[in-house]
Amino acid sequence: MTSLAFLVPLALLLGAIALAAFLWSLRSGQYDDLDGAAERILLDEENDRISDQSNASDGGKTDRRAAGPGSS
Repeated sequence: MTSLAFLVPLALLLGAIALAAFLWSLRSGQYDDLDGAAERILLDEENDRISDQSNASDGGKTDRRAAGPGSS
Protein backbone atom coordinates (compact mmCIF):
# COMPACT_ATOMS: atom_id res chain seq x y z
CA MET A 1 0.00 0.00 0.00
CA THR A 2 2.90 2.31 0.69
CA SER A 3 4.16 1.84 -2.85
CA LEU A 4 0.81 3.00 -4.26
CA ALA A 5 1.00 6.16 -2.21
CA PHE A 6 4.30 6.85 -3.94
CA LEU A 7 3.54 5.54 -7.47
CA VAL A 8 0.13 7.20 -8.07
CA PRO A 9 1.37 10.78 -7.47
CA LEU A 10 4.50 9.99 -9.48
CA ALA A 11 2.39 8.75 -12.40
CA LEU A 12 0.18 11.85 -12.20
CA LEU A 13 3.23 14.10 -12.14
CA LEU A 14 4.79 12.39 -15.16
CA GLY A 15 1.48 12.62 -17.03
CA ALA A 16 1.23 16.32 -16.25
CA ILE A 17 4.80 16.86 -17.48
CA ALA A 18 4.05 14.98 -20.70
CA LEU A 19 0.87 17.01 -21.24
CA ALA A 20 2.74 20.27 -20.62
CA ALA A 21 5.45 19.25 -23.12
CA PHE A 22 2.82 18.40 -25.73
CA LEU A 23 0.99 21.69 -25.25
CA TRP A 24 4.29 23.58 -25.46
CA SER A 25 5.10 21.85 -28.76
CA LEU A 26 1.67 22.80 -30.14
CA ARG A 27 2.12 26.45 -29.17
CA SER A 28 5.66 26.66 -30.54
CA GLY A 29 4.59 25.49 -34.01
CA GLN A 30 6.18 22.04 -34.06
CA TYR A 31 3.23 20.62 -36.01
CA ASP A 32 2.66 23.50 -38.46
CA ASP A 33 4.38 21.98 -41.51
CA LEU A 34 3.70 18.26 -41.50
CA ASP A 35 4.20 17.78 -45.25
CA GLY A 36 7.39 19.82 -45.56
CA ALA A 37 9.76 17.15 -44.29
CA ALA A 38 8.02 14.46 -46.33
CA GLU A 39 8.40 16.51 -49.52
CA ARG A 40 11.90 17.77 -48.71
CA ILE A 41 13.30 14.26 -48.86
CA LEU A 42 12.10 13.94 -52.45
CA LEU A 43 13.95 17.03 -53.66
CA ASP A 44 17.16 16.40 -55.50
CA GLU A 45 19.29 19.11 -53.94
CA GLU A 46 22.60 17.52 -54.89
CA ASN A 47 21.89 17.92 -58.61
CA ASP A 48 20.77 21.51 -58.01
CA ARG A 49 24.10 22.26 -56.32
CA ILE A 50 26.07 20.71 -59.19
CA SER A 51 24.07 22.70 -61.72
CA ASP A 52 24.51 25.90 -59.69
CA GLN A 53 28.27 25.34 -59.58
CA SER A 54 28.43 24.80 -63.34
CA ASN A 55 26.39 27.98 -63.87
CA ALA A 56 28.85 29.86 -61.71
CA SER A 57 31.82 28.46 -63.66
CA ASP A 58 30.43 29.51 -67.06
CA GLY A 59 29.40 32.93 -65.84
CA GLY A 60 25.71 32.06 -65.70
CA LYS A 61 25.40 31.92 -69.53
CA THR A 62 23.34 28.73 -69.50
CA ASP A 63 20.64 27.56 -67.16
CA ARG A 64 20.56 23.78 -67.34
CA ARG A 65 17.50 23.54 -65.09
CA ALA A 66 15.42 25.70 -67.44
CA ALA A 67 16.32 23.58 -70.49
CA GLY A 68 13.67 21.13 -71.58
CA PRO A 69 14.13 17.39 -72.05
CA GLY A 70 16.33 16.42 -74.95
CA SER A 71 18.02 19.80 -75.26
CA SER A 72 21.77 19.90 -74.69
